Amino acid sequence: MTKSELRSRAKHKINNEETAAKSDKDDKLPPHWKLDPYAKLIGIGVLVLTVSAIAFFRYQQHLREIIITPLDSPRIIQDNSSLPVVNPDRFWGTYRPQAYFGIKSRSKYSPVFGLMWMTELTGQMPPPLRHWCDQGDRLEGYIWQMHDGKNFGIQQLQERTYTIKTEFLKRSGGDHGGDWSARIHFTPKNPQEQVVVSTFFYAALDEDYGKLEPILAKGKLNSVHGWHQDVGNFHLILTNAESSQQKSNYLVSHAKQLAQLKDVLMSNLKVDAWDSARTQAFFKLTGRKVPNDAPGPNFVVKQVTAQLPFTMEVIFQSGSVLDRPNELSGNVFSSLLEERTKEFNDKFETLFKLKEKGYPQEAVTFAQAVVSNMLGSIGYFYGSSLVQSVYNKEPLNYWEAPLYTGVPSRPFFPRGFLWDEGFHNLLISSWDEDISKDIIGHWMDLMNIEGWIPREQILGSEARAKVPSEFVVQRNTNANPPTFFLPLKYLIRNMIERGSPQDKDYLSALFPRLKTWFNYYNTTQIGRQPFTYRWHGRDPSNIKQLNPLTLTSGLDDYPRASHPTEDERHLDLRCWIAFAAQVMSDIAKVLGQDWQEYDATFRLLSDNRLLDQIHWSEKGKQYSDYGLHTEKIKLEKPKPPANIKNSQRQFDQDKIRVVLSPPSYQFVDAYGYVSLFPFLLKLIDPSSAKLETTLQDITNPEKLWTNYGLRSLSRRSKFYDRFNTEHDPPYWRGTIWININYMCLSALHHYRSVEGPFKELAGTVYSNLRNNLVNNIIKEYQRTGYIWENYSDKTGEGKGSHPFTGWSALVVLMMAEKY
Repeated sequence: MTKSELRSRAKHKINNEETAAKSDKDDKLPPHWKLDPYAKLIGIGVLVLTVSAIAFFRYQQHLREIIITPLDSPRIIQDNSSLPVVNPDRFWGTYRPQAYFGIKSRSKYSPVFGLMWMTELTGQMPPPLRHWCDQGDRLEGYIWQMHDGKNFGIQQLQERTYTIKTEFLKRSGGDHGGDWSARIHFTPKNPQEQVVVSTFFYAALDEDYGKLEPILAKGKLNSVHGWHQDVGNFHLILTNAESSQQKSNYLVSHAKQLAQLKDVLMSNLKVDAWDSARTQAFFKLTGRKVPNDAPGPNFVVKQVTAQLPFTMEVIFQSGSVLDRPNELSGNVFSSLLEERTKEFNDKFETLFKLKEKGYPQEAVTFAQAVVSNMLGSIGYFYGSSLVQSVYNKEPLNYWEAPLYTGVPSRPFFPRGFLWDEGFHNLLISSWDEDISKDIIGHWMDLMNIEGWIPREQILGSEARAKVPSEFVVQRNTNANPPTFFLPLKYLIRNMIERGSPQDKDYLSALFPRLKTWFNYYNTTQIGRQPFTYRWHGRDPSNIKQLNPLTLTSGLDDYPRASHPTEDERHLDLRCWIAFAAQVMSDIAKVLGQDWQEYDATFRLLSDNRLLDQIHWSEKGKQYSDYGLHTEKIKLEKPKPPANIKNSQRQFDQDKIRVVLSPPSYQFVDAYGYVSLFPFLLKLIDPSSAKLETTLQDITNPEKLWTNYGLRSLSRRSKFYDRFNTEHDPPYWRGTIWININYMCLSALHHYRSVEGPFKELAGTVYSNLRNNLVNNIIKEYQRTGYIWENYSDKTGEGKGSHPFTGWSALVVLMMAEKY
């Protein structure tokens, strides 16, 4: 046999052996593994698709969870920072601004204390019960006359026939924030008139966090023993009222939520005779009424029904105060309250110097009340926001967190608002920088991994109960003006002067979050054209609005481009980013961090030539927004369907927007607050002719000038004073808003202080505008008893929510000339 044949046989043998081996191996495989080559390919494909699907699912889950992922940066406010062992001065306070008089601690689920009352013997069955601040109650006024944000507060409330004065006072000691007491006076306006009032002072637990044990003697509630994880043991003493004629009753019950306290109390009232002749009836509480399915009482109320005048005291004693010298009541209370009052008066004059400036005592008293109401309206909330991103079909719960914040209006907006709070802290930081730093820190800790902060904070059942459902969900595409940079600029200035290590530590902790916040604005809110910015959140599909709202800008119905598109350029947002970049640069310099990039951004966005190219309208001779726009639009009723029967001709449908002329891309020359932003944030060069144009325009009565302040929109605008829907009256379309007027005064003060050809003109406008604003706000307060959300540009009358001692309280800084 040849070598060739031998090689061939050997090769054949090997192949046969390999085949046999493979066959033996295949025989040992499970039946479902015996696949042909095509099936194996399919299997590999299925495996790849499965892995890809899992990866895709996880990625989608990641996208859905981004919105509720906290920023991975050390928090400003640590978990224990609000507890009494760390911060005893601010542990207890009037931190329930939605209540006429409410007290709680700065702990997650604090026990709460508060006052309700009703006027008896009026013939109304049952009489209205006061509890939460409500404009529908039609009180003739209520405001904190003095409040220092820490130790005490004196409030006056005006009913039609009587006055209520609440006094709150704290005394340090122990491990849980010390003791506090409340004294409440009811005084008739006409001593000859019989006025009978039922008061209800209560203690309640947030759900069942803690324990309440009522102490009764001879059928009367004298005190309450309680315990709470963060408060420890406490004793609430409910003294008898000082009155010539009174009746006492009580309620021991259970409320599932704090938002239900009033309802539970109302459901446990019954009628009883006031006099022996049984000719007059009053309402009294029914005693112990704890539902069978409740774990125990968490709502205890003492009712005192008395003929005016009468005074009641409530004394809270902390169980951890072991060396209490005396009870905080009677003369002890009066003496300490007098000390606090003097300290307040002295501090107020030192800071604001209103007497030194020549203001009469009446104006000083007004200013003290305005500052006090800002401080007395600071609340402490705990809970989670309801949020949604484009990746979530349904809203999600943000993480639970605390929020220490001022509120714009106790009856109407008793919760935190992002852009309002920046303005609030201009005043708060002037009074107490520590309080302001604490507030800013709480807000910055609400930032998620994107750098987004929900712009409206609705935390807890009481806050949620005050908000219409359509405003509850917050969306992460929507920003809000970064106004915290306003008080930060003020704080940095003071910090540089002091050179305090504590100040630098605070800024160092804050800076990483500010960087992320700034980047959020500078990436998510940019426009399509370089160096432009656009507010997100406008709805182009809403056919019932004359001009689609821009809620995110804070200037809700201010006229923007009539047809929202991604090609809009929003002037005010661009100016906010420029201002924020400037403050970021200042902070970075103080901290020795890289500041050049922020400074370069500021210089770019404040470059007047570039600003003019993008936002100056030659036609309007003004700075303007830009977008797809027409002014030839109106609201009108839609025609009824052709097939509607004659008997159904009462066709009822809201007016819808009708476009009379097609929109085109153009400048939106609606002259008003938005047009002023380069001026308001001091971006216009002092020598620019456009500064002169701006000064002339704002002093033109046909445009913005009035005897009461600058109106929000020119009278020449086609949107001036026009309803935005059939039912929504104009909001930022002519009325006078105090926050923007304060910014204008700040700008005028700046331009009258720097060298330039229009320095004298700026000074004249400053003096006249300041006088108009201050005089009108004081006049309206004296006339109505309230500070108002905004003011009529025609008469100066207060309008909107009241009391509104949010940014309208900036009138005090105008009086003090602090900018």
